[in-house]
Formats: sequence, C-alpha cells, structure tokens
Amino acid sequence: MSSSSSSGGSAAEIDHAQLLAEQLGSLVAGQLYSDVTFLVEHKRFPAHRVILAARCPYFRALLYGGMKESEPQAEVRLEDTQAEAFGMLLQYLYTGRASLNAAREELLLDFLGLAHRYGLQPLEDSTSEFLRTVLNSHNVCLVMDAAALYSLSALAAACCCYMDRHAPDLLRADALLTLSKAALLTVVRRDSFAASEREIFQALARWCRQNGEGTDTQEVMSAVRLPLMTLTEMLNVVRPSGLVSPDDLLDAIKTRSETRDMDLNHRGMLVPEENIATMKYGAQVVKGELKSALLDGDTQNYDLDHGFSRHPIEEEGRSGIQIKLGQAFILNHIRMLLWDRDSRSYSYYIEVSVDELDWVRVVDHSKFLCRSWQNLFFSPRVCRYVRIVGTHNTVNKVFHLVAFECMFTSRPFTLERGLVVPSENVATVSACASVIEGVSRCRNALLNGDTHNYDWDSGYTCHQLGSGAIIIQLAQPYVISSLRLLLWDCDERSYSYYIELSTDQQHWTRVLDRTTVACRSWQTLSFDKQPAAFVRIVGTHNTANEVFHCVHFECPAQLAPGTGPGPGPAPSS
Repeated sequence: MSSSSSSGGSAAEIDHAQLLAEQLGSLVAGQLYSDVTFLVEHKRFPAHRVILAARCPYFRALLYGGMKESEPQAEVRLEDTQAEAFGMLLQYLYTGRASLNAAREELLLDFLGLAHRYGLQPLEDSTSEFLRTVLNSHNVCLVMDAAALYSLSALAAACCCYMDRHAPDLLRADALLTLSKAALLTVVRRDSFAASEREIFQALARWCRQNGEGTDTQEVMSAVRLPLMTLTEMLNVVRPSGLVSPDDLLDAIKTRSETRDMDLNHRGMLVPEENIATMKYGAQVVKGELKSALLDGDTQNYDLDHGFSRHPIEEEGRSGIQIKLGQAFILNHIRMLLWDRDSRSYSYYIEVSVDELDWVRVVDHSKFLCRSWQNLFFSPRVCRYVRIVGTHNTVNKVFHLVAFECMFTSRPFTLERGLVVPSENVATVSACASVIEGVSRCRNALLNGDTHNYDWDSGYTCHQLGSGAIIIQLAQPYVISSLRLLLWDCDERSYSYYIELSTDQQHWTRVLDRTTVACRSWQTLSFDKQPAAFVRIVGTHNTANEVFHCVHFECPAQLAPGTGPGPGPAPSS
C-alpha cells in the first residue's frame, strides 16, 4: 500500500458523485445510446431505459413490464404531461438535481404533479418544502388545490396557515374563485380562518355564482357561520342573495338571539407556540394600575415599588387587570408571574371574552393559594379580552402581577376539575416550588434534585418529632396521585410518618399513613387523585433519634431511567 493511500481517511474514500452526475447529465435528451423515446405534447425526449428503471419504480414497471413499451427503441406517449416539467424530471432522474428557484409557479406545480404520479417521494417532499417557502397571495390558492389533489397534508397545512393570516385580503382576491370546492371548504371551515363572517359570506357568494350549482352552492354556503353575523347583516346582506333558505336564516336568527355570545362558534387567529400578549401583536393593558409594566417582557427587574401591575382586591371583584389583544385569537395557555420577592401567596381567577360583555371563567384559583410563575391550561377559546381578578393576598389587599403571556400550545396537557394533572415533577425550584417549613443548611435542598450528595451534616431537610413538619408549597394547585421521597439512609435507621395535602394551608387531607410501618430510603407512594398546593410530611418515629430527615421530594413520582437511591441500601416502602 502506498503511503498516500494509508495516510488518512480522506485519501481512502473516493467521492466522485458530482462527476458522475455531470457525466450522466450529459446524456439527458441526447440520442447517444438512447433506447426509448417519450412523446410529450409536441416534443420528443430520447432516454435510457436502464437509468430510468434504476431511478424510478414506475418507469421500471413501464419499460421492463413485457408490454409494448419494453420493445427496443419504443416510443412512449405520455398524456396529461407538460413538456417543460417532464424535461425537469428527466434532469432530476439522471443527476439527482433540480433547480426550483427560477421556475414559474405553474411549472413547479406541474413538476410536483409528476413527482406524485411517478411515486418519487423524496422529490415530492423537497418540492413541497420549497413551495411552502414561496407562498404568497397570488399562488397560495393554486398550491392549496395541488396539495389537496395530491393529499400533501404538510403543504396543505402551510397553505391554510398562510390563508389564516391573510384571510381578509384573500377573501377580496379573485384567486379564491379558482379553488376547488374541497379546498375552499377545508380553508373556510377552520376556526382559525380569522375574518368577519360578512366578508366570508360575500366571498363564498362570489364563488357560488361562478362555480356552484345546486348542492354545491348549498354545501359551500353551509360553511358560513350565520349566527356570528348581526341581525342587520342577515336581513340586508344574506337574505337578498337568495343563497340561504328562509328556514336556515330563521334558525340562525334564533340561535343568535338565544345563545350567549361566548357559546357561539367564533373564529380567531391561531399563532401556535408564540406569546401574542405583546406590542408586536397589538396587545395592550386597558384596566389596572401601572399598566406599562405588565407586557414589557421584563421578568427580572421588579421590587416593592416597580416592575408590576396591580389592582385593589375587593369583595365584589369589580376591579381587575384587563388585557385587550390586537384581535380575536385562539388561546389555551396562559403564563403569568405573581409578585414573589417574599413568601406571600395570592388567589385569583381568569376570564376571557370576545366582546368585553360576555365573560367565561377559564381558570379559577380563587380558593387556592398560588405563588410566582403560573402555568395555566384550558380548553381552546377564541377571545379578544383577558381579565385577571385577584381575590386574596396573604399580606395585604392588593393583587400584584409582574408578567403576563398567552398563546395557543400543541403541547399535551390533562385537566381534572379545572386543574392541571402534571406528568413531570413540579416540586422543583425551576417550577417555583419551595420548602416553607422544615430545617435545612441549604434552602430548598429537598427540591434541588441532588439525591447523591448528602451526609451526617448536610443535604437534607428535617423537623423535630412531635413538633412541626416539612411543608412544600407548589407554585399552583395541581391534581396529583403520587409522591416520591428519599429518607436519610446513611445508616440502618428507619422512620415512620404520614403525609397530608392542602390547597389553602388551612384544610388538610391525610392521603398516606405510614405511622405503623418502619420505612427507610426511597419511598414511592400513590393515592387517590387529590388537588394540592401544599404537601405536609410529618415524621412520627426515628429508630435512631428524635428528628425526621428527608433528602429529596418529588411530585408526582418520577421513575425515569437512571434515577435511583442515594448511598443507602435498596429502596423500600
């Protein structure tokens, strides 16, 4: 072996793929060695059947399937195929490359159609991805129709998202008239197609006059949410059109008059995973004191005097902090920061509205004690206004809110009795849990996740038997059914204890009783689901002394791979 070939990996690996592509590319549309010819429109494309068969299962079956196309020097006529798009396809099959930037939109869609027809999945995916990046008001309807025709869900979703964000402009454009009925209904039936119902009705009426016949008209007009229109609009715009039956119109008027506004099927803008309570999206604080601090994005610089918004807590709940969003949005997630520079807790509820008249309560923590960051979830709601009303402060009669965010999230969540059922440990410092009773050399040692570094002097939280307890406060109430804790186990001692839960630190429910059991090391505990904002661990016995020691606590119990006991013996419960 020569010194050059053994000196390194790069010399040992030969990669002439580019040269191969160039040399095969020189054969495209050339007579040299060709053994099949494709007739597309009025143009002839000589080709090499072995290359096409190797690159595409469709051509393998066509050219080697024993039919007339298998004969030497066969001529194959391709119907419903555009010559320019087929030329691009041959270039791709020979070289693995296609240049999409300079191609016209119609050519791109023809090219996408060929990729779909011939089962070239990687090419179809790449072309779809490119089309997603070049969507505009002129081509989005053409692309949407193609996506619907070829069942390209990701491309269709991208088109729908673009149409959602530009709904008023789209409804006024003639391009909408080119949509197929299926594609049109897919778009306008979405809750996130955020335009006025009058504009939607007028656009669909134009589509029906140009494209609809009989049942098509009826099906398309059924996508209009008539109860969202005013009585004047229904009588002066819808009724004269003749496109909606008198019975349907009367039903809509009845629904409008008998249904509370927040129960109507409203439309709203959908902006996934992005806080829309910002100046960028036109949000503003319209009620509350010190309004400017709430939406400025600063969650670090606040103290007793500044950096928060507030309102006085009143028995009637007339006060509150109210945010007006830039337009109606679909929401299911709110994050907000309660003032937390000391150990105080707050109670509150949150309501949402479309018209600032009819309000729906989506979060009710008015009977619970909460602190610091609140991670709140609820069923998706269309709303323009959000109102946070404080009902209690353990220190004074003022509700203080440092930061507010709201959005739509696709992250899974589970609710029971309006409270979050956590799947991950929420008894952590990062989740704003804290130890409010118990003795430790290190604050929140119980919640810092360290299950290995503890000894005779540090790394645990304790309380004197017969006096006090260890109490953990979670940031907000959760519905829980399990706990996990590590009892100090650097020797052979064992403990007895019981555990109670509370939402307000006044009323406690005992969920676990280990007062007659000798327990040591890891404890994995389960019980019937309970709402809880506080967990109280009360030691009743220690075989070595008069102190109860706990090293680690988590809620709910986590059994992730690699999690195990500290230096003591094997877990027991």
